[in-house]
Amino acid sequence: MPILDTKIKELEDMKKYPEKLFYDGNLELLKRPKISIVGSRRPLKYSKTQISNLASKLSNAGICVVSGGAMGIDAIAHQGAGANNTISVLPCGIDLRYPSVNKNLLNDIAENGLLLSQFDVGEKSRPYSFVLRNEVVVALGDALIVGEADEGSGTMRSVEFALEMGKDIYVLPHRIGESNATNKLLQNSKAKLITDIDSFIYSLYPDAKSAKEIVSDDFLKYCSTNPSYEDAVAKYPVRIFEAELSGEIVIKDGSVRVLT
Repeated sequence: MPILDTKIKELEDMKKYPEKLFYDGNLELLKRPKISIVGSRRPLKYSKTQISNLASKLSNAGICVVSGGAMGIDAIAHQGAGANNTISVLPCGIDLRYPSVNKNLLNDIAENGLLLSQFDVGEKSRPYSFVLRNEVVVALGDALIVGEADEGSGTMRSVEFALEMGKDIYVLPHRIGESNATNKLLQNSKAKLITDIDSFIYSLYPDAKSAKEIVSDDFLKYCSTNPSYEDAVAKYPVRIFEAELSGEIVIKDGSVRVLT
């Protein structure tokens, strides 16, 4: 697997820049504005829905979603963004797929998005590797979104990294007794609340509309190859329906065609 031969500016916020970074996929994603999303491996249905919607809207605005490929919030964030507009940072060798339950998702990201790892090929995940992985995830993003977390969870180590790096932290509104860690962050004024997804995106990226054109161009370029409808839905689960409704594309004989 190739090793990145140039430095990623965002990672200079880390305590120690990784000695080496393996990659698999599209390095152009590193040039896009990026948001990191982390959270519980066993999220509530509410958190799943909101994070999926948030990641989808970020992606449609041209913002790349960064996460750690784990079960729960991580996987939902990757899926919501679409494999072509997400970066997954692995806690193991870049040739491995951990956790195995996300094997298909990680393979899709390798093919259409970007996988990163600071661990040698074949190296299995260990307790310390998750911590190192989390630091890279946080450093890559312009800000950190915590979808849901309990006190004392691994997610809170990511929060500590964000605070050390001076990154803004955002959380979802949760009821009393749910996601106690994020509620405590709000209580202690260490996080900001996302009350409206569109307003949140605009507050961080006022020119998000122009950024959206980047994703649109990628999508239409893909559609110009006349892919099957099934493949297009798998690759662009949200964008495909929007484009069909807006008249940018048409579905004919099981294939996608661009209307000019």
